[in-house]
Amino acid sequence: MAKSLQDSQTLAEKLQDKATQIPSDLQGSQFWNSVFRPGSVFRAGYTDSPRNRSYVIMNSVLYHLHPVKVKRHAVKLSYTLCLGGLSFFLFILLTITGIFLMFFYRPTAAAAWTDIETLQTQIAFGLLIRNMHRWGAHLMVISVFLHMARVFYHGAYKAPREFNWVIGVILLLLTLLLSFTGYLLPWDQLALWAVTVGTNMAGFAPVLGPQVKFVLLGGSVVSTETLLRFYVLHVLFLPFVIVIFMAIHFWRVRKDGGISGPL
Repeated sequence: MAKSLQDSQTLAEKLQDKATQIPSDLQGSQFWNSVFRPGSVFRAGYTDSPRNRSYVIMNSVLYHLHPVKVKRHAVKLSYTLCLGGLSFFLFILLTITGIFLMFFYRPTAAAAWTDIETLQTQIAFGLLIRNMHRWGAHLMVISVFLHMARVFYHGAYKAPREFNWVIGVILLLLTLLLSFTGYLLPWDQLALWAVTVGTNMAGFAPVLGPQVKFVLLGGSVVSTETLLRFYVLHVLFLPFVIVIFMAIHFWRVRKDGGISGPL
C-alpha cells in the first residue's frame, strides 16, 4: 500500500509539472473545467494533497483499471504464456482488418465471391489484409482454447473464480460461432458445403434443433438469406456480445484477486 501511495505521488508530481506549462487563462476557462474533473492536476488551483493525489488515479480510466498490486508470479511469461492477452490482441486485429474488408464486400450471392476475388487481385494490400484476417481468426480460436486449458490446468476455475470461468466458456463458444459465421462469407464451394454440414448438425439438436437451423439458414437450404444473416451475425451481433463479455471477464479478473497462483 505504501508503494502504491508513493507511485501515485510521483505520478501526480510529474503531471503537475506538465500542468504548470499550460497558460492560466486556458486552465480557468469553462471549456477546460468541463473537460477535466475536480482534483485533476490540469485544473487551476490544484494543490498537492493525499485527496487530490487519489483523484489523479480515480479520474484516469487507464490508471483506475490497473490493479493496485500485481502478484510476482503473474508477471512471469512461463506461467500464463500471455494467452489471454494474445487472444485480446487477435480480437483487436480481426476488428481492424474486418472493417477494412467491409469497405469492399457486399453480402449478396451475386457479388460476394466477385468482391473477394477483386479484393485479392485489384485492391492494394487486399490479399495481405484478407490473409491477416483469416489466419488471425484461426489463431484466435487456438489461443482462446489454449487459454482455457491453461486456466483449467492451474485450477483457476476454483473459488472465488467460478463465475469468471463460466464467462470464459461463453467467450470460447462465441469465438467458435464468430469463426463459423465468417466461414460462409467468401461464398465458395468449400464455405457452402461446410455451412450446410454445420447447420444440418445443429438441426439434430434436441427440442429446438429444427428451429435453430431455420433461423440460421433463413429457410431450408443455404441461400442469399443465409449469407445476409451470417454477415450480420459476424460483423455486428457476435462482436458486440463478445466485447460485453470480455469487459466483464477483465473486470472479474481484477475483482477476484488477479491472476490465480500456481498449484
